Amino acid sequence: MTDIRRVAELAGVSLGTVSNVLNRPHLVAAHTRLRVEQAIADTGFVRNGSARQLRAGHSPLIGLIVLDVSNPFFTEVARGVEDAANAAGSIVVLCNSDDSTAKEQRYLQSLEEQRVQGMLITPVSSSETSMQRVRRRGIAVVLLDHPSRSADLCSVAVDDVLGGELAATHLFAQGHRRIGFLHGPSTIRQIAERQRGVLRAVKRFGLNPQTAVLNIAVPSQNTSEGEASAELLLANEPRPTAVFCGNDLLALGLMRGLAKYSLYIPQDMALVGYDDVDFANVLSPPLTTIRQPKYELGYKAAQLLLEETHDPDHHIHQQIMFQPELLVRESSLFKRTP
Repeated sequence: MTDIRRVAELAGVSLGTVSNVLNRPHLVAAHTRLRVEQAIADTGFVRNGSARQLRAGHSPLIGLIVLDVSNPFFTEVARGVEDAANAAGSIVVLCNSDDSTAKEQRYLQSLEEQRVQGMLITPVSSSETSMQRVRRRGIAVVLLDHPSRSADLCSVAVDDVLGGELAATHLFAQGHRRIGFLHGPSTIRQIAERQRGVLRAVKRFGLNPQTAVLNIAVPSQNTSEGEASAELLLANEPRPTAVFCGNDLLALGLMRGLAKYSLYIPQDMALVGYDDVDFANVLSPPLTTIRQPKYELGYKAAQLLLEETHDPDHHIHQQIMFQPELLVRESSLFKRTP
């Protein structure tokens, strides 16, 4: 790579002048600055960003750790993060924990070694110990899609208890009296809270939770698991007449699985998803789902992180809770007589 000395030699200036053009261009006369910039272009010089960060003591990097980068939900969240970061001149490093605590810890350590200015993380567990350790070392942290129990830790989340309640209430109001709840591991906070919401709806309608809800837990919330779960769902007697899925990917997979048994949605099985990802409205039939403000989640979380990194002495920690929304489409619109 071209050395800065070659740039100075070609432009006929000192090393200090080249440095000023790169870092403090307002200190350099216009005709000199143009000469140096032309030399940089002619030689193909690229400054050493790592060395510059070490001298300045900070980095433009922001770490973003999510549970599953293949999930369209996190794609939209990441877009919100990137837009906010880009507007502030920061760069996002995306990390995928795969719901693995060990992998999450490796990313936390790697991002810390890179001296990132801050981290956004959807944690695998509810423990905030690792995040607090990172903060004590001078790196800002914001919990994403996960509420914080600490007043000194910012968080942005969605009310998943309400989301689960909205989904189950809609199905019970349609006349269903036995529904399936297809979801990932209950150790995931979002799943556990949606389950609480379902039980709230059961109580509201005066139903027996033992008979009103069939829980089907799968290892991962993807289309493959959703498709495979159709057999488990249909093997239960009495068979549920509706299913609430922990996310839209499970719902899409379940649609494919039910089609193999020549079952129609919603006549044979009503269906509700969660997230409102892009494809939900173009499925056949269009999927009733619980909308989460995905982009807004990411954008707001990044804003909080940037505020804390830019002015830590005056930053006020916030715990922001967005509200989910029920979007009723054809996949659940079939009235049954209770």
